[in-house]
Amino acid sequence: MNLDHHPCFNKKSCKDFGRVHLPVAPACNIQCNFCNRKFDCVNESRPGVTSSILSPDQAMAYLADVVGAKPNTAVVGIAGPGDPFANGDKTMETLTKVRAAYPEMLLCVATNGLNIHPYLDELAAVNTTHVSITINAVDPAIGAKIYAWVRNGKRSVGPLQGAQLLLERQLAAVKGLKERNIMVKVNSIILPGINDDHMADVAKKMGEMGVDIFNCMPYFPTKGANFETMEEPGKDLVKKIRTAAQVFVPQMTHCKRCRADAVGLLDDPLNQKLMDRLTYHATAPIPFPNTTKYCHEEPGADDGASNGSAPRPYVALATREGALINQPLGEATELHIYDLSREIPGLVETRALPESGGGNARWQNLARTIKDCHTILVSGAGDTPKKILGTMGFTIHEVNGMIDLVLMALKKGEPLNHLIVRAQTTCGECRGTGTGCM
Repeated sequence: MNLDHHPCFNKKSCKDFGRVHLPVAPACNIQCNFCNRKFDCVNESRPGVTSSILSPDQAMAYLADVVGAKPNTAVVGIAGPGDPFANGDKTMETLTKVRAAYPEMLLCVATNGLNIHPYLDELAAVNTTHVSITINAVDPAIGAKIYAWVRNGKRSVGPLQGAQLLLERQLAAVKGLKERNIMVKVNSIILPGINDDHMADVAKKMGEMGVDIFNCMPYFPTKGANFETMEEPGKDLVKKIRTAAQVFVPQMTHCKRCRADAVGLLDDPLNQKLMDRLTYHATAPIPFPNTTKYCHEEPGADDGASNGSAPRPYVALATREGALINQPLGEATELHIYDLSREIPGLVETRALPESGGGNARWQNLARTIKDCHTILVSGAGDTPKKILGTMGFTIHEVNGMIDLVLMALKKGEPLNHLIVRAQTTCGECRGTGTGCM
């Protein structure tokens, strides 16, 4: 294990050694005015963005793929997409598993510092080597302009009180990490008109506390954030701030504003094959109770009863009034669960869909919600949920009809062709009904 191989902490290593971020921490405990984690585009690179969410076990399966494809991977990090210590149990479980399986790997977490303190001894115990903390102000009055709220336990507090609490926790975190000989990088996001004149003060305080490296990170405009109209700081401003800050603490000048699912060298483009593996591990393997098998194996493997999976006797459907299958999946807020193994299929319960706006994670979470179902009946579904849920072994039928009749036809194995929803199209050659050329 060579501490100098961390590409973020050592610029000389960034051309030779890579990192992988395992996105196991979706929840966050503060709301920054520059951040909107709901907006996720595969073409952008910034913190808070990931294409999928992994459980600790899924993360280990994905990590094996990464190490196989990228043997120069030197660092395993957890950087969200929320905050690792708003998801402390998942974070520590993942780090513990990684340390056991890859004893020579550098372990790193990137956090806002609010809730890391209770985990300091655990981090040291698994030999976490590097921690990055985002500290945007050392003056609560300035911090109050940056944070909308901060969650203290189960209670959220407003900007000024939240900024005061956050700063206290951050300073205690830096002190505790250095006492445990863990290398610390502090990220400070340059927000023009808010804290750009304050960066040197932050750097001075961090230098006094023995921080190893300081990253003046230019703000990146994010759609939907409170600061979305703020302009990105120019190169001259960034250079001026870094020059002032380097008097107090060494500077990081090669930051790529990495995604929460970043993989490879810092300058590597998006690796689509590994992103596909990430999606696969986030969606396909769902352990069922009382079995170590999965509901869907690697493509090409046997599935169904032959792999020992737990039975999936239920069907999920979307209905507006409880009598007809007549609602698109994207519009539904709940699914009705029916037991198809009964002589006459009967309603078991209704289950709420995950809230909209979560990108791919919404459909991954839905799959876990209905993991005892094998079929989904809706009047329409988009390409993304069909792809993700289909990968997990669900059959999706886009149909219209009476619930009882559709379920009985499905139970008997009868065709549903006469119930399939057909897109309304016109060929432009006639003045028909608009129901399409049959």
